[in-house]
Amino acid sequence: MNDDASLTGLFEAHRGQLRAVAYRMLGSVSEADDAVQEAWLRLNRTDTGDVRNMGGWLTTVVSRICLNMLRSREHRREDPLEERMPEPVVSPPGGVDPEQEALLADSVGLALLVVLQQLEPTERLAFVLHDMFAVPFDEIAQIIDRTPAATRQLASRARRRVRGAAPTPDPDVSRQREVVDAFMAAARDGDFDTLVSLLHPDIVLRTDVGPSATRGWNELRGALTVAQQALMFRRMAPFARPVLVNGVAGALMVLDGRTTAVGAFTIVDGKILTMDILGDPARVAGLDVAALTGRP
Repeated sequence: MNDDASLTGLFEAHRGQLRAVAYRMLGSVSEADDAVQEAWLRLNRTDTGDVRNMGGWLTTVVSRICLNMLRSREHRREDPLEERMPEPVVSPPGGVDPEQEALLADSVGLALLVVLQQLEPTERLAFVLHDMFAVPFDEIAQIIDRTPAATRQLASRARRRVRGAAPTPDPDVSRQREVVDAFMAAARDGDFDTLVSLLHPDIVLRTDVGPSATRGWNELRGALTVAQQALMFRRMAPFARPVLVNGVAGALMVLDGRTTAVGAFTIVDGKILTMDILGDPARVAGLDVAALTGRP
């Protein structure tokens, strides 16, 4: 089993799912790739001659790596209440590529990732592995050193939080785009009434402009409040370009040929229910404007 060519082939066959697990656990593509790479190194150091289910074995390894990364992340934080926007997966408006499709299966939007990162590491692992990848509770229990019953409770508690705070978007992306375009037009024109009509009464607007700002993370709720905020930034609306963000309608804010922010819109029943805006210069600078929008 430990023949180099055989190991490489087996690992590559499971890489897509391993990245998907790690991205849901960590909310970061780059950290997910680090976790998958570490799993590859461990595979090469391990005698897997007795392994009968390589996919299950690798999923367990990646899950443990991600759990340790989440715990280490919590210990490093100076402020336990500090929040950061998860790393978005941005695609051209025409659709995501096959590699991104594997990463984003099951509608893993930014709104869902924001909720997942508010869970305790063991809650997050139990929910992700069981609810998203159908891993049995007795296998998850071995990873987190809990009983299957306790693991089931962790997943149930996480599920309740996710169900209440991470809505499932309308499936028609073209209809999503119509709503987002109408919102941008209303913001550009200063049409407050139209803005309010496009927003769900319980809308949540989350923004992350980076740790160097006085209020790096901000959260606003309610249609009137969010519409007023949109009017304050009406001068930026003309610079919005359509993209997909984690598979849903989104926008890049492009100024002088560089990205200044990226936003995802969750549309439910034709209304905008969540808006997640990442404006951290250090995290959006690498987005390729020409590749994503077709123009510099």
